[in-house]
Amino acid sequence: MFKNGKLFLPPPRDGSDFKELFKRLAAAGAGRLLGKDGFPAGPWTPELLAEAISQIDSNRVGVDLRTVQLWFQENEKGISTANIRWLARILGCDDPVATSEWQMELSAAQSRLSIKRRGWKRAGSSVAQEIPDTALIATFDDETDSPAVLTRDTDPKWGPSRRFSLARKSEAFFSRGSPLNLPASVFAGVTALGFLSYLTGIHSVTYGRADGVVKQVGFLWTANWTFVFMVFLPLFFAFVTELVTFWKDEARPKLVAQGDKMESDDAWARSVQASSYSYWAVLLICVVFAGLFQWIGVSLIPLLKGGGSYATDWGSLAIVRPEVISVPEAIVFTGLAYLYMCLCFYLFFVGLILIYTVIHDLWRIGKAASNPPEVDYQYGLHEASLRVMRAIFRCTVLGLLIAIVMKLQSAYLTSRGENIVAWLVGDMSSAFYGRNDVSAVISYRRPTHYSSLLIAISTCAVFLYGSIRLGVELRFRMSLWKMSAIVALLVASYLLIDAFAGFSILLGVGVLFAIYGLFDPGLGRRQAIKLGNNQSVS
Repeated sequence: MFKNGKLFLPPPRDGSDFKELFKRLAAAGAGRLLGKDGFPAGPWTPELLAEAISQIDSNRVGVDLRTVQLWFQENEKGISTANIRWLARILGCDDPVATSEWQMELSAAQSRLSIKRRGWKRAGSSVAQEIPDTALIATFDDETDSPAVLTRDTDPKWGPSRRFSLARKSEAFFSRGSPLNLPASVFAGVTALGFLSYLTGIHSVTYGRADGVVKQVGFLWTANWTFVFMVFLPLFFAFVTELVTFWKDEARPKLVAQGDKMESDDAWARSVQASSYSYWAVLLICVVFAGLFQWIGVSLIPLLKGGGSYATDWGSLAIVRPEVISVPEAIVFTGLAYLYMCLCFYLFFVGLILIYTVIHDLWRIGKAASNPPEVDYQYGLHEASLRVMRAIFRCTVLGLLIAIVMKLQSAYLTSRGENIVAWLVGDMSSAFYGRNDVSAVISYRRPTHYSSLLIAISTCAVFLYGSIRLGVELRFRMSLWKMSAIVALLVASYLLIDAFAGFSILLGVGVLFAIYGLFDPGLGRRQAIKLGNNQSVS
């Protein structure tokens, strides 16, 4: 029988379970287009079936090839409720009545398979022993610690492993292991540099500038190293880790895969892999340009030549205070510091890419389910959007605070302030007493201004994208306006640093609101949110 130019087989209703039924349908090629000669085109293959399901117009999420391969294999794996709908579309040849009949038949077949599996478990049979090795391999992600007997694809005698993926490896920093691992590693790195600064004697040191100003340029006095790497970046990584694990392990499986964790993980992996070029571009910029080239231009060449057009700081202190630290020691210390810095900021931008991926993934799922059949599903989608948006707001605040501190330190080095605290206090008092004796009087190149601008723009771009995609719900539009107001205040504070006398007052107000937003991202609107097992990123 043929329907719409495809081979149609009616539901047999013979009591077969899903595995038995699917084996016959795949062999017959049910639902495939007829060949040019008018005869059936042949049996289904995993690749052909996965492509056909993904090409269905209303299926915006698609299906992973590994999931379809499991249907073809002799194992105990069945089919999720979401994929029953798409497979029924294929078998029903795009006919509404036939599709409905096949949907009922597939659901019944899956129920019979579930009953058989429970019977096997009660009988004490070990299904795993009957599953071929290749089927078992497919049930494990290539990054999980599966037993050696199951990892045929990574064993040298079976051939090379899957190719290296920078996107998957980078995402693993945020989604696997303890949420404390990455923040603790960043904190440990800057702590180690702090100890090294003590050993070299540059932890707290001053130098006299040509205009008579004595400035504090010790490593532990630099705000863009202490506050950024000890406070803001660890918090940023903690919030991103919490967001990614919440979305990947809790919210996403419930919204898109009807609880099928493996299928949801496969779809998430595809979403991460789709941004592969972005990860490589960020790695190139952070390591080669922000790391290597900047270290050569800002630290190495001035140290070797005995001077440069950059303001003196702890990295170039050997030029003006050789009795404190020698040039070779300064080269080694700055090299380690810049290597640590570029790796940390690579992970920072990885965090922004992952936030974007979560936003796009959630928006795509919500768009595909614009008319959900159940009210509970719509409620879960709204609450997931709210939690994700609150996490984005926290990460945006921390990203802008990082940019602010970097620009503050850069501006301080060209000012007349003796240390950064005295400089800010002096600026604040100048607004009340009309003095402006702490402004810059010597012009230096300030590459950190550019670096901080890139961070601010990138962070705001992610927040803006999240606001557009997720912030359209009326139930938290007021909170979104409050979030946007705080972000705008921080952006204004950043842009106006050292622009006029008293800028530190505006900066202080912005920082106070930012700290409040970190503690209460709902900005006064407390809601009891229960999604999954009550793990929250808000």
